[in-house]
Amino acid sequence: MPRKSRFFIPNVPNHVVQRGKNRDPVFFEDADYQFYLSTLSEALTKYEGQLHAYVLMTNHIHLLITGKEENSVSRIMQFIGRSYVPYINHKYGYSGSIWEGRFKSNLIDTSEYLFVCMKYIELNPVRANMVSSPEEYPYSSFHGNALNRADTLLTEHDEYLKLSDNKGVRCLMYRSLFDADLDKDNLQSIREGYKSGTPIGSERFIQKIEQALDRKVGKTKRGRPKGAG
Repeated sequence: MPRKSRFFIPNVPNHVVQRGKNRDPVFFEDADYQFYLSTLSEALTKYEGQLHAYVLMTNHIHLLITGKEENSVSRIMQFIGRSYVPYINHKYGYSGSIWEGRFKSNLIDTSEYLFVCMKYIELNPVRANMVSSPEEYPYSSFHGNALNRADTLLTEHDEYLKLSDNKGVRCLMYRSLFDADLDKDNLQSIREGYKSGTPIGSERFIQKIEQALDRKVGKTKRGRPKGAG
């Protein structure tokens, strides 16, 4: 079976998803999460990536990354893999890759889906019934984006900055997006997007991506999302 295409364009965010092999855990204790985050920080600096949202679940991860170069996201994930996989194998006596094949990713239309995607990522622990609210989960960007806690991993996207000139107000406005659940259509769009590698956004966004890549990128649900709720 041929590999599904992955599309990368400088300065356009990618929603990156990577799962453990056979859905097995890839994090076992706090030190593992901290090692991954430290490695991610190093990779972002080395390959000029900007991280806008993330969550580390027990057996998979979600990252929303903007790369400065076309290959920035791929290099970031390769760098993490070269550090984190040996770390886990050595620590727990495993061998081989801990990941289920290649990471999945898709381009995100920031004017339409940035907050939908960020909310989708940070609500993962709630949907998994691990916590009742995103602030209860320690390994996500919700604390930085919504609660104004220091998180040096994060770079605020321009759309996030537009919420307010004041950081505290931005956090309040962002946190208000979590007053309602994600719309089912938005959930489906996000999931179909990263599983197929298909960019999600408006018709205009898709057309721009196709022009930039000089190829068709497939179809997923298009048009404006039904809000971030």
